Amino acid sequence: MATSFTIGQLARCAGVPTTTVRYYERRGLLRPATRSGSGNYRTYGAAELERLRFIRAAQTTGFALDDVATLLAFRDGGTEPCKEVQSLIAERLADVGQRLNDLRRVERVLKASLKRCRQHEREGRCAVITTLSAPSGRVRGRARR
Repeated sequence: MATSFTIGQLARCAGVPTTTVRYYERRGLLRPATRSGSGNYRTYGAAELERLRFIRAAQTTGFALDDVATLLAFRDGGTEPCKEVQSLIAERLADVGQRLNDLRRVERVLKASLKRCRQHEREGRCAVITTLSAPSGRVRGRARR
């Protein structure tokens, strides 16, 4: 006997909200197996559940939805082109590296701001608010980026 799920059942089995399932459908990543007799309800099978789990696992690994679509196309094509997958992974790693650099810069700025704030606390003014209130284009003698 074939397994059949409503959208709510499918979402619960995969551990996602139904809005996520609908979003993946709009993005073309997932399609209902069939529609009910009246055409009002989507029904899904085991293959769609497995596909939904694949999408979530790929996202959890760090792939963007465009990457997931590419991975699904590779998978659906019957071959697993390792070179292309490696290229996707390398691109994602580069993105992660850039985000880490950005986060480190933000961390340095926040630490410096906290230090300045603590140093000027007794003066009754907040050095950070003063700096952020500076005319646009110049902050402490340097142009803003």
